[in-house]
Amino acid sequence: MTPDDSARTGAVRARIPRRTLRTDRWWLGPVLTTAGLAAFVVYATLRVFQQDHYWVAEHHYLTPFYSPCLAQQCAPEAALFGRLPVEFPPLVPYALLSLPFLLLFRVTCYYYRKAYYRSIWQAPTACAVREPHSRYTGETRPLMLPQNGHRYFFYVALAITLVNTWDTAVAFFHGTDGGFGIGLGNLVMVVNVLMLWGYTLSCHSCRHIMGGRLRSFGRHPVRYWMWSRVSTLNDRHMYFGWFSIASLMATDAYVALMASGTITDLRILN
Repeated sequence: MTPDDSARTGAVRARIPRRTLRTDRWWLGPVLTTAGLAAFVVYATLRVFQQDHYWVAEHHYLTPFYSPCLAQQCAPEAALFGRLPVEFPPLVPYALLSLPFLLLFRVTCYYYRKAYYRSIWQAPTACAVREPHSRYTGETRPLMLPQNGHRYFFYVALAITLVNTWDTAVAFFHGTDGGFGIGLGNLVMVVNVLMLWGYTLSCHSCRHIMGGRLRSFGRHPVRYWMWSRVSTLNDRHMYFGWFSIASLMATDAYVALMASGTITDLRILN
């Protein structure tokens, strides 16, 4: 029976009497993964629905959690594409059009699927560790079918990363006395954008777009070169995945602390 046949028929998995014979700390990876994902989900959810402290007008710092800002309640200068003519109801995110796609891009990511399948769904938790599920259905169930849309969510994520890059670039031209300036906030935003680009470009879908459908690399040397560069990034996709969610939280926290008046920006130039 092939793996596809097993998925269609819900074949019964082989069972072992003990949970595992392993003596190493195999549980540490799943625990840390669950804790990391939970921290990001809780923090991001609270900040998205807070609907405040997202914009520092003096230096044009906009948190990536609210970009692009589309609600009528957004500060006019923070709304890169303008504001919709009606106010959003309470608990509706200001970045309504971008956040769902970013969430879908992350949730359907090949690395994150492996991470939360193993740590949360425990399918399987680790090699040679018995899992709690008696049958294997693959990604054939209705709620799992959107996983195949990852390649399409990539294009939206790419566009939003461009928007975040623009937000970062604009902030450099709003120094304390006007004109070009650099503050700690600028550097924090630059690091975040670099991590976002690293995560986006190292995506398996990006690698497939560069050269996944080619039958002959010899006839497409430029695309082969691009595929090779993306493949190098792809080897580090897991690291970019974690560093990017860490940089997102750090950037948002810095902007929120500044917007609330808790801290002031450490200015390096102007």
